[in-house]
Amino acid sequence: MSHADLAFVPLKIAVLTVSDTRDESTDTSGQYLVQAITEAGHQLADKAILKDDKYQLRARVSSWIASSEVQVVLITGGTGFTGRDTTPEAIAPLLDSQIDGFGELFRHLTYQELGTSTVQSRALGGLANRTAIFCLPGSTGACRTGWTGILAEQLDSRHKPCNFVQHLIEVE
Repeated sequence: MSHADLAFVPLKIAVLTVSDTRDESTDTSGQYLVQAITEAGHQLADKAILKDDKYQLRARVSSWIASSEVQVVLITGGTGFTGRDTTPEAIAPLLDSQIDGFGELFRHLTYQELGTSTVQSRALGGLANRTAIFCLPGSTGACRTGWTGILAEQLDSRHKPCNFVQHLIEVE
């Protein structure tokens, strides 16, 4: 069976930008992710911009995890090492299981672009209540690397030998 013979399953994806300075007009990373998911055939379930506050982040992401209207959460920003970067600390306690390979592969891909500066990326992925959550750095370039290098295939039901879609949908 070829890739073309398999059915595409559109996912409901929420996008969250974590930033103390961005708004809808300056959120190029969130805008990129929205464009990428819709061009791929997925549905935008929700979009938000929140200040880098781990309790606000946990509250918003928890509501998406609990909702049947969200199957994937893409978070951009707050993954660095400044005092305000709390995305990994906010999200990790919500996960039922971590996807260690996501952060590892993301850093491998960005090493080819940025060299050793990639060690400062705390990109994170995991599953919670049949919801996939991926935390990316805040730059548009990092979002593009994460989407084109990993997420586009792993969120595509046609990608073989495996993808995350089977973990996100109810099989009848």
